[in-house]
Amino acid sequence: MAQGALPGFRDFYPEQFAERAFIMKVWRDVARRYAFVEYDGPPLEPLELYTKKSGDEIVGQLYNFKDKGDRDVALRPEMTPTLARMASAKANSLRKPVRWFSIPQLFRYERQQRGRLREHFQLNVDIIGEADVTADAELLAVAIDIMRELGLQSDDVQARVSDRRLLHAILTRLGVPEQSRPAAFGVIDKLHRQPREITVEKLTAAGLSATSVDRLLELLALSRVEELESRIGTLATDGAVAAPSGELSIETVLGELHRYFEYLARLGVRDWVRLDLSIVRGLAYYTGTVFELFDAKGEFRAICGGGRYDTLLKSLGDVDLPALGFGMGDVVIAEILRERGVLAEQASVAQPDFWIGSEQDSQRPAVMLVATALRRAGASVEYALREQSLSKQRKASHAAGATYFVTLDQAFETSGTVHVAPFAETATPTLTELLGAESTTADRLVATVRENPHLLSSTL
Repeated sequence: MAQGALPGFRDFYPEQFAERAFIMKVWRDVARRYAFVEYDGPPLEPLELYTKKSGDEIVGQLYNFKDKGDRDVALRPEMTPTLARMASAKANSLRKPVRWFSIPQLFRYERQQRGRLREHFQLNVDIIGEADVTADAELLAVAIDIMRELGLQSDDVQARVSDRRLLHAILTRLGVPEQSRPAAFGVIDKLHRQPREITVEKLTAAGLSATSVDRLLELLALSRVEELESRIGTLATDGAVAAPSGELSIETVLGELHRYFEYLARLGVRDWVRLDLSIVRGLAYYTGTVFELFDAKGEFRAICGGGRYDTLLKSLGDVDLPALGFGMGDVVIAEILRERGVLAEQASVAQPDFWIGSEQDSQRPAVMLVATALRRAGASVEYALREQSLSKQRKASHAAGATYFVTLDQAFETSGTVHVAPFAETATPTLTELLGAESTTADRLVATVRENPHLLSSTL
């Protein structure tokens, strides 16, 4: 018999589930503050949905099979194709811009490594139907506010942003023909993961002259729009090639970048962000601004990544709408939060508010009545499910982490009296203060709990 989960998959015991629940609660809370609404789709989709976007080579990374209807299907490795399919189906009736988020479980048959498993949960946040850079700033603000709400600060996480349109315009100015752009982008994407001499060699092979390579690497090292603007102004244009149809000028894109950073400042996240033109997001479908969130200490892989993909919905779902989005997985986030000590503080296993005890087993029906009344008032309640001495019940309540131990009076049937002993009160005012005495009636206890929901662990 198997002793554990499959390689790359996880069991979620209560402690791990509490961590996952904490992360997902933050995801949902922040997304909803930004007026995004939640959606979901099936975990099983037609295989064609993914090969249409990524080509047949992606099949090697999928959990795919033929179902009992002889259809080629796959467990979803990402959410964007499902989003495109769903948005296309109701494109005319959806209010624009569409502001949707989802938290799917995704599956990829890949080599396991730190921060990457064969399944994970991922927050996807997308805006469909808005082309202005305001939406780009709004999207990045969501990702950064999630970091803040998780308990991280700007010295813990950095957002690095770029714009693929600007890189295209720079390569045009440097004389790189359109057919050589994908190769150049691939080299730039690995800039920080390979020696400079390898980068120079690969850029030269992609069609850049030695002078153009030097100038490009100088530009890629800049981290402020103003520096970039002044340095680009000195680039010679005599070697420039003809810009592809629809390509924006450097000046136009720089103007949008200025607005982008201004809006990020207005949204209160500018301190978290720096320009980094080496961020290109290897996927070819990105068309404009792109970003990634990194652990500032450089100990973990990227936390989050996304950007604008204005042509993807048309290629997948025949709907010509601008769009942008990001994905944020739970595996890396959990590792960072554990390393920073945040999960130990925030993600605790739920504990009962009350443990109801009695000295006599004959009072168990009365214990059940009191437990039921408190549960209907919103409290979490536990009691012994078999006969136990009162001392064992008290020990069990301590082990369960109950906040209060409530004992039924021996004459409960006639008096209705209970005795409330606090173990770990944290709410203000406390239940003890509200009741004013150790002894009270069960009805008064229930009424006090109902009128003071701040006492309950679910609200703390």
